[in-house]
Amino acid sequence: MSLFRQGSQYIFIGLLQLALDWGVFVLATALGLPVTPGNLLGRVSGALLGFWLNGRYTFAAQGEQRHGWKRFARFLALWLLMTVISTWLIDWVAHSLGLQYAWLAKPLVEAGLAGVSFLLLRHVVYR
Repeated sequence: MSLFRQGSQYIFIGLLQLALDWGVFVLATALGLPVTPGNLLGRVSGALLGFWLNGRYTFAAQGEQRHGWKRFARFLALWLLMTVISTWLIDWVAHSLGLQYAWLAKPLVEAGLAGVSFLLLRHVVYR
């Protein structure tokens, strides 16, 4: 599979995921949910969308979807690691600078984690 094709689709799907994740996070925390559960809620929303879309399109082989329980288990392990890092960083920003800065920092944090995630998704999860 072409790295360019996969990278392009991953970026497009990642932007959709980020929009959903960020929107849920901002809405949840604006309504009073603490930062940590708000970030988890946003990441779960984005992860479910991303797992399905990336397995169906980005990392599919010759039209064959790449889903299944084994892949989901590997995805979940990776997602948990990235979620711990994301939540720690977002929580740190919220406590250090305030909630509005956490809203602004979230897309930057998630974009930074996306590069590492792409390589791990490509070589570990959807292989």
